[in-house]
Amino acid sequence: MEGSFPSVSCSMAEKPEFSAFPYKPYSIQIDFMNALYQFLDKGGVSMLESPTGTGKSLSIICSALQWLIDRKEKANSGFTEESHKVDGNDCDEPDWMRNFTVNENSKANDDKTIKNSKSPFRRRKHAKERVPQVEGEAELTDQEFLLDDYESQEEESSNSKRKLTGGFESSSEDEEDENEGSDDDEQGLKVFFCSRTHSQLSQFVKELRKTVFAKQLKVVCLGSRKNLCINEDVLKLGNVARINERCLELQKKKKTQVSKKKNLGTNVRIGRTKASCRCPMLRKHKIQREFKAEIVQQEAMDIEDLVLLGREMATCPYYGSRRMAPAADLVILPYQSLLSKSSRESLGLNLKNNVVIIDEAHNLADTLLSMHDAKITVSQLEDVHCCIENYLGRFQNLLGAGNRRYIQTLLILTRALLKPLASEGDLNSINVGLDTGNPSKSKPCGGCSMAIFDFLFSLNIDNINLVKLLAYIKESNIIHKVSGYGERVAMLQKGPVDHEEMSKLTSFRAFSDMLVALTNNNGDGRIIISRTSSSTSGQQGGYIKYVMLTGANLFSEVVDEAHAVILAGGTLQPIEETRERLFPWLPSNQLQFFSCSHIVSPESIMPIAVSHGPSGQSFDFSHRSRSSTGMIQELGLLMSNLVAVVPEGVIVFFSSFEYETQVHTAWSNSGILRRIMKKKRVFREPRKNTEVEAVLRDYKEAIESERGAIMLAVVGGKVSEGINFSDGMCRCVVMVGLPYPSPSDIELLERIKHIEGLGDSDSGKPCLTLADDSYYSGDVQAGFGVLKSCKRRGKEYYENLCMKAVNQSIGRAIRHIKDYAAILLVDARYSNDPSKRTFHPSKKLPKWIKDSLIHSTKGYGDVHRLLHQFFKYKNVEKSSETNQY
Repeated sequence: MEGSFPSVSCSMAEKPEFSAFPYKPYSIQIDFMNALYQFLDKGGVSMLESPTGTGKSLSIICSALQWLIDRKEKANSGFTEESHKVDGNDCDEPDWMRNFTVNENSKANDDKTIKNSKSPFRRRKHAKERVPQVEGEAELTDQEFLLDDYESQEEESSNSKRKLTGGFESSSEDEEDENEGSDDDEQGLKVFFCSRTHSQLSQFVKELRKTVFAKQLKVVCLGSRKNLCINEDVLKLGNVARINERCLELQKKKKTQVSKKKNLGTNVRIGRTKASCRCPMLRKHKIQREFKAEIVQQEAMDIEDLVLLGREMATCPYYGSRRMAPAADLVILPYQSLLSKSSRESLGLNLKNNVVIIDEAHNLADTLLSMHDAKITVSQLEDVHCCIENYLGRFQNLLGAGNRRYIQTLLILTRALLKPLASEGDLNSINVGLDTGNPSKSKPCGGCSMAIFDFLFSLNIDNINLVKLLAYIKESNIIHKVSGYGERVAMLQKGPVDHEEMSKLTSFRAFSDMLVALTNNNGDGRIIISRTSSSTSGQQGGYIKYVMLTGANLFSEVVDEAHAVILAGGTLQPIEETRERLFPWLPSNQLQFFSCSHIVSPESIMPIAVSHGPSGQSFDFSHRSRSSTGMIQELGLLMSNLVAVVPEGVIVFFSSFEYETQVHTAWSNSGILRRIMKKKRVFREPRKNTEVEAVLRDYKEAIESERGAIMLAVVGGKVSEGINFSDGMCRCVVMVGLPYPSPSDIELLERIKHIEGLGDSDSGKPCLTLADDSYYSGDVQAGFGVLKSCKRRGKEYYENLCMKAVNQSIGRAIRHIKDYAAILLVDARYSNDPSKRTFHPSKKLPKWIKDSLIHSTKGYGDVHRLLHQFFKYKNVEKSSETNQY
């Protein structure tokens, strides 16, 4: 851990006063703020746990930003307003934006520099050399797709200082082809705050505005193009990848005009004028600077505010907010932008000796890993292969030896990667790489899993230097050249192409991401090969996917740079699992941890384990029983009774959208749904995130009409995370069963096997030896066999996934000190005697729920009586409070 700050202990006499806290803080909030302040002083990795609804965000703001101000004052670093002054010399923007105002002399100097540089590219000696034409296509158009000559490293002179990169820039949503980060040092100490979703970041900004820090500090909120773009033609593409690619493509257009002029023999270099960028929101550099200045002057702005300001000024809020980042004291941003190294570099974010706070960190390890997965489908591979073949056929005689060699290597790779997806025979031929107990019994199946080295050897591509190839891809701009030519050919063959698809560029991005993944350490992940169609779209076909299994190296990049890294969340247990997966080098006794109880009294919650339904049937929502007609009908009877005793809103959580659909259909057919709707309106969480807001609005209106409502929701969906259901929005939360993820999921099983082997001497080998590879075909029972083979870590990880989801979902109900709600855990497994089982779900519930949990009842009659008494008492209490006013 690097850190230039001396440790400043916070003794009793020096305890900070958190005067920015807008209300009188509760004792647990004071404890939380003191703990965070001390952890920031000490530096290193810390974890702070505070139940949802306890004012965690406000406590983080008032402690961390108070520490920031105190530390700047103590450092006496000469921090002045001048250091934040907006001027024309900013370096935190794309170079084409800076070049808008370059004078003619500097342009001439640029030409001279390019001419004399030792770049691996050399300008084509015969710029007017004729290119074979496609019928109906102008020579000039073909010429723009021709690559500059390329020299490999061996062919360069010994004086060349070209640096090979580790790989092509990934297609993460916040990455650019051109680094727009500042080369200058960051201007002072910063706090980086990140969370998973934009809605969570917006909520954080709302809390920030309640404090004086919103006016005292320079704050910027970063977001994705999808959330910040105001170019309607780009925004209507909808898909994140398409929006990103279209935005970058609009910027790439600037090079076309210059190239055409040179090819026509014009000696005058055309500067990058305002028209060089085809996005109308980025043509006026002056307005971008004014946008940045406006952010500085305004109180903290969230994503919606930035979009409104961008529309008012007719300039891009995405790039405008990024320009503000180096000057900000507090940078608010999504996980992807901070946890991905390529995104940090693209954004110019310098974590050196700064503070990183990661909220909603309960699933941080899995989120971090999923960000570094790579996947390419068979159709994308075929697309890439076809484009490269066509390109080589058109330009082969005009390309230099270096370009031809690398392009032929790319063809070899695409052919090799298509092999295992082509037929059962091909898949069977590489099944020998599986970790099976008896390789001779390997058989073709829906998919298989391999280590990177085994994968490369099996396809006979282990002799290709992928690092050099990736350097070529990055430096030659071949992706845009080949995909652009491919689009042009497709346009001539089929007429106007639907530009929204942008399939070829997207396919090339997926291909380059996969090549980057193949350069990872052999033991860091697994290659998954699947020939089965997607269950949802039915159009995906086969695919190859790299699944990252360890986040330790990725997270160490953040920890090594930052002065302090804070993980915050409502439920962070088990701590040891997080330590082993993210920072195993840190001894347990050096991990700083703080946990506080809930602000609500035990009398404000009624958690009950519901083991039997109204007709006396035992609830068993395990995989083998949950789809039975009897089980679904018994759950319907339970809900029919609950709507008569629970006031206002009820939220019911199911394990998946598929199961919720199955239950809803059965209830509709049996008439149970009509019985429920006589008492309360029934709403269902939509699959599309864009439709959630409208459904929630109608749900709230139904509750406010005093009729009441039920929301059928899904664990892991939009409703279960990031949305607060305070007061009447949720007087009862019903958790149906234990939402274990499907054990037939090939990626999940690979993670379980890896985690089971944590601490083993050879982490590159799976810890489990399987009888055969049948579970890869999607057999659930075989998947359970893998779990039974685990001794401790893997099985515990699987259990933790389930209970983290439960805790996150039921935490939606209690949001403040005067709130109250019932929590029903509907499954006999919740009610069994905890002392008689090695794993019992109640052991992993939050302490504030576990301490009040009623483990067993004599039957549903007891449950109904307890609920009636609870709500009768709370209603009387609520009425007496109202009468006081």
